[in-house]
Amino acid sequence: MESGRALFLLLASMLAHIISGCAPVSAATTYRGTPSNYRVLLKGLKPGDRLQLAPGNYKEGLPVHYLHGTPDGPITISGANGKNRPVFLARPGHNTISILNSGYIVIRDLVIEGNNLPVSGVKCEGHADWAHHITLEGLRMRGHGNNQQTVAISTKCPAWNWIIRNNIIEGAGTGIYLGNSDGRAPFVAGLIEHNLIVDTIGYNLQIKHQAPRPVLSGMPHGRNTTVIRHNVFSKADGGSGESARPNVLVGHWPLAGPGSSDLYLIYGNFFYQNPHESLLQGEGNIALYNNVFVNHSGDAVRIQPHNDIPRSVSVFHNTVLAKGTGIRLVHHGSGSGYPQFVVSNIIFAESPVNSAFMRSNLIGKFNEASNYLARPFAPLGEMNLSPLATVLSKATRNAEDIPRFTVYPDADRDFDGSSYGTKGIGAYASGKKMPRWLPVLEIKPVLPTHEKSPALFFD
Repeated sequence: MESGRALFLLLASMLAHIISGCAPVSAATTYRGTPSNYRVLLKGLKPGDRLQLAPGNYKEGLPVHYLHGTPDGPITISGANGKNRPVFLARPGHNTISILNSGYIVIRDLVIEGNNLPVSGVKCEGHADWAHHITLEGLRMRGHGNNQQTVAISTKCPAWNWIIRNNIIEGAGTGIYLGNSDGRAPFVAGLIEHNLIVDTIGYNLQIKHQAPRPVLSGMPHGRNTTVIRHNVFSKADGGSGESARPNVLVGHWPLAGPGSSDLYLIYGNFFYQNPHESLLQGEGNIALYNNVFVNHSGDAVRIQPHNDIPRSVSVFHNTVLAKGTGIRLVHHGSGSGYPQFVVSNIIFAESPVNSAFMRSNLIGKFNEASNYLARPFAPLGEMNLSPLATVLSKATRNAEDIPRFTVYPDADRDFDGSSYGTKGIGAYASGKKMPRWLPVLEIKPVLPTHEKSPALFFD
């Protein structure tokens, strides 16, 4: 009798699942981690699980190895969003956060203390096959300045759909290094936004050139973008004179096949000071717009051959103040078929523009900037690079129409989110007396108009 009742209940349960069309789903769990138990908890994390770490010193690293979340259920490892963040301490011979064959992982609100050791703060290991959909957010990284080869955030395997957001990196050898020197660890379809990277010995950010793409399951196909927006990149202090590096360098995409038409979207960033090199160097396919560049020692922008050549390049709506060259676009060869233009920028430099593709720019010498801009030589927090109203009407008379640029995300908005109107020149909208955010060495705040998704560009 009892066995018959048990069979009835089992059949009823199976029938309920068939009718509902639902398979059993395990519930996600929030685990409370401490320095004594977090390594054990880490190994058992499943899709949707959260590992909430208590304040304290964590001395055994964070191995994110073979952990797999899902698009709807990422695995989240986090501390408190405040002063009492967990502190991960570097140890000899081990990268502090080590990532290996993992996907759909969120790591946020941690302090990574490098202790001046020759190890990376976060590293996607070179012996990994891949790492995808990794979010690094709210990390505070210090003490990674042992030498120029010591990196705060590094990828050394194929990596795609990473988000690197709202992090502070101070005094590293190199701030962020994505890819490998031989081009065989592509970084694809990434989003790098609202980070503060200051006083590195070498690059604040480098994305390496790419060899032909490997065929990997899940890697995005078609035309993709890597977006670098609303960051603050500064080498006002630090920097190596012997092995000088730009604040930011972006290498070329694959020269043929998958990825060859990918594009860097670089907009809304504040590039500040480099005593030995330029603020930005790039090649390949680049759209560079709505940025502010200030370098009292040397060059601002150099788009030129490095491992390949500049290809499709659009440079517009930037404001540049540089002691050396303002914008240099070196065209390699002729009849290449790649569109290139430098239009509607404001550039004050000893050599304002070196390009065969320039028009409709407001240009002048470095020391003439005060005649055209509100407070170009004031200290940070007071420096105002918006154009004076008395000269703006003349400058915008021949400016390019805004609609031609709106194929790019947020191109109809200026450096701090205001609408351009129908015409514009430089990084600030016409008629603006006071920007909404005066540049300082802090994380650039998120303004409401910065919410547009870069993925819309190729949808």
